[in-house]
Amino acid sequence: MRPSLKPLGDMIAVAALAALAALAAPVQAESNVQPVPPTRSVEQANATLAKVAKDRAVVHEEFAASESVCYTKFFVNHCLDQAKEKRRVALSRLRATEVEAEHFKRADSVEKRDADLAERARKDAEEEKYRATLPPKEAKVVDETPRPAPKGGKIVDREAEHAAKVQRQEAQDAADAGKRAAAVAAFERKQVDAQQRQEKVAKKKAESDAKRAAHEESEKKKAAAAEAAAAAAASAAKKQ
Repeated sequence: MRPSLKPLGDMIAVAALAALAALAAPVQAESNVQPVPPTRSVEQANATLAKVAKDRAVVHEEFAASESVCYTKFFVNHCLDQAKEKRRVALSRLRATEVEAEHFKRADSVEKRDADLAERARKDAEEEKYRATLPPKEAKVVDETPRPAPKGGKIVDREAEHAAKVQRQEAQDAADAGKRAAAVAAFERKQVDAQQRQEKVAKKKAESDAKRAAHEESEKKKAAAAEAAAAAAASAAKKQ
């Protein structure tokens, strides 16, 4: 190589090595990932989401500052690539944390709704059970004591009136018996409906728990990948 071209060749070699290191960084960091800590309460989830919003703004501000510095360096593109990769890793890690907190809040809301439905069904069943234990209303007792006939009244008229009263009482008794039977049948139907609602709530809760577990496992893997990329970017930056 000519002496005048040696500095240029050295700079090209340095740039090539730096580009190769930047490309290899994500692969090297796969084994250094830390999972996203699980959320334990709604209050913690709200605090996490607020912090993620602040940290995301800081990441964008730091990238803007790094971008300005890169334009003052000789290897502008290499510097910009490193700044973008650092931003991508940081945003990916924040997104994983955000998703985990949002998922916890949604799961908590579903769990509370299911618990409310189960409690409502339980109270309805208890109320119906209590009503079923109440004694039926006593039928009115007809006073069949003969009364003195009014002056000028006829025996036939009094007998007809008494027979009519007996018929009305028998009809009332039959109607009351029908109402009691209908009430018992309605209570039994409500008992069956309440049991079915409780079974549906339990099944839905089990499905929700299974989905949440699968989602958390997926988010842990994503967070692990994000942490690995962040560690790789940091390692690459230190080497420079």
